[in-house]
Amino acid sequence: MTNPTAPVVPDTGPAPAAPEGGPPLRRLGRLLARRRRAVLVLALALLVAAAALAAGAVPRLSLARFEAPGSESDRAQAELAARFATGSPDLVLLVTPRTGTVDDPAVAEAGRRLTARVAAADGVAEAASYWTRGGSATLRSEDRRHALIVARVPGDAGHVRQVVLPRLLPGVTRGDALLQVRAGGGEEVFRQTVPLARQDFVRAELVVFPLVFVLLWLYQRRVAAALVPILAGVYAMVVGLALLRGVLAFTEISTFALNLTLAMGLGLGVDYCLFMIARFREETRRGLDRVEAVAAAVEHAGRTVLFSGLTVAASLAVLFVLPFGFLRSFAYAGIAVVLGGTVAAVLVLPAVLASAGGALLPRRPAPERDGGFWHGLATRVMRRPLIFGGLAAGLLLLLASPFLGLRFGVADDRILPASAPARQTQEVIRHGFPAEETDAIQIVSRSAAVAAGRAAVPVDAYAVTLSRLPGVAQVDSAAGSYAAGRRVGAGDPARFAGRGGTWLSVVPSAEALAGDPVRLVAAVRAVRPPFPVLVGGYPAELADYRASVVGRLPLVLGLMLGVTFVLLFAMTRSLLIPVKASVLNLLSLGVMFGALVWVYQDGHLAGLLGFTPTGSLDPSIPILMLCVAYGLSMDYEVFLLSRIEEEYARTGDTTRAVAAGLQRGAPLITAAGGILALSFAAYATAEVTFVQMLGVGMAVAVLVDATVIRAVLVPSLMRLAGPLNWWPGRRRRP
Repeated sequence: MTNPTAPVVPDTGPAPAAPEGGPPLRRLGRLLARRRRAVLVLALALLVAAAALAAGAVPRLSLARFEAPGSESDRAQAELAARFATGSPDLVLLVTPRTGTVDDPAVAEAGRRLTARVAAADGVAEAASYWTRGGSATLRSEDRRHALIVARVPGDAGHVRQVVLPRLLPGVTRGDALLQVRAGGGEEVFRQTVPLARQDFVRAELVVFPLVFVLLWLYQRRVAAALVPILAGVYAMVVGLALLRGVLAFTEISTFALNLTLAMGLGLGVDYCLFMIARFREETRRGLDRVEAVAAAVEHAGRTVLFSGLTVAASLAVLFVLPFGFLRSFAYAGIAVVLGGTVAAVLVLPAVLASAGGALLPRRPAPERDGGFWHGLATRVMRRPLIFGGLAAGLLLLLASPFLGLRFGVADDRILPASAPARQTQEVIRHGFPAEETDAIQIVSRSAAVAAGRAAVPVDAYAVTLSRLPGVAQVDSAAGSYAAGRRVGAGDPARFAGRGGTWLSVVPSAEALAGDPVRLVAAVRAVRPPFPVLVGGYPAELADYRASVVGRLPLVLGLMLGVTFVLLFAMTRSLLIPVKASVLNLLSLGVMFGALVWVYQDGHLAGLLGFTPTGSLDPSIPILMLCVAYGLSMDYEVFLLSRIEEEYARTGDTTRAVAAGLQRGAPLITAAGGILALSFAAYATAEVTFVQMLGVGMAVAVLVDATVIRAVLVPSLMRLAGPLNWWPGRRRRP
């Protein structure tokens, strides 16, 4: 049997003549090889143009908000803005006297001046503080050493974070002889996330590129063969970012999409090039001349790359069914970089192979031999498929078992490192304040009868009931302020009454917000209101976002399984193989999610990786990872199946085809998987937890998929299925 990793034996005689016709991909490969100079010139021109566009894309990336359009909280926010000219605070200023307490007369006067200055700033719709809200206890720390100024800054995320806050904060946080001022709040937290995420990328890529080069050199044993895949990865990145520049003209794209573009660009560029180079070496070893070897590589490996690219892109495209800009960003980025990687491997690399393919061939010939490690492994596994398959499946199910304890939560400032100023501000608020005024739940009614005081049940009775709920520190309304069922302050009709309606502010305790704010929102909504209301505010927005994302999980998973089933059926003409592939990929996803729960939810390895566990996982990143990991798993499935299918077409024996296919494909899959996993694992050094979680989880998924699943479970299941693998009928290709 031919060993695909053996060095090439130089051709010492004339190459056999090859027919000029053949399948379309073979004809394309022949054309690219013969017109190699023109192809390379066009590829270089495309790269230069793409680089110019890509340079303009990176500064335009932003971080979209976690919002659920059309939800109850979304409608409540719209009502608050339209009827009461108010809404949830976007910005928090933590004010600390340099001496004394926040109640000292000089401090109070300075605090009122600062509040007025913030309220008058360009871009700020309203601002209030401890000193302008009648000394509300919810805006003052328990030791009276800190007080809050809260401000609402309307506008989209890009405007708020890139225009208003950079212009406002340097002046107001400078402080003076009386006050020290620090900034926090949701918008400032995520504004500080963007540059940190970009720093994470730079640091990771500085490690990844030299390590990938070394691994490629160790595998290929030629400098050119190690350098070309990296250049293809760069090509995929640049083209992907250039395509995103066009998308940015119509919609926002998250800055985290940059990390995905660069990690996937390098990984897929390397994977696809390794597939092509390996096939080129194999065809050269068979005695084909340079042009025909390139043509055969495009026909076989190029077909695999096209199917793989379609599968990865289709898996990411299901994110478009989600009405969330944050997640759609990754669909745009993933599809763009897949397209870039496919162009580099199928169109540009053949011209490179035709021009300088000799530099990519092994230096020393080696005798060919039958069998090999992977052939022997596959043979042993298929002799006892139930034992080997059962043990492998049991191990993976054990590794996936922490997934059963998954708890979905919401992201907060703890995605930032402890050294981030915004997180330090939020930590003081979290631990020093009795309640979370800045994250109040807002209950809006547009009933004219309520506003006029003619409701069957007055506002104060409803507020009293709400104030008795566990986790509620205080309820403020036009009728008064209430805590634990008692009136603790006068009402504020000027704040809470408006055109044809009224609203109430339900202030959660710090413990409730740090624990499970979604549960508190559910408890508030469970209280039967005496008049029609909408429940909004930041905790409700998070609850609605989480419910919307989790509620669409079955749709996302169903579409992903359906699309990949169709693609694999088109490739193999088998009904069983796509089902088997989906089951195995779901198993690798289970291991990935088990690792995420064990590490990032339960906090194992938190000290080593340098993050703060919160006891739950935000659903956004796991859904993204579900789509990306599923697509990349299919990448290796497609490659291995193509080799097995090719052997089966030649021999008609499933057992021999699986062993030969594994011998030819497994070394390459293992090398490619290791390099791709390394690309993602480098993000374990990230300071932003979202980025770190993406890197660690994807590295686990790729490694499991490229080793245990492809080396043990695939041969086990294919041996057990036998001829049923190819039912109802495999398309035969010339």
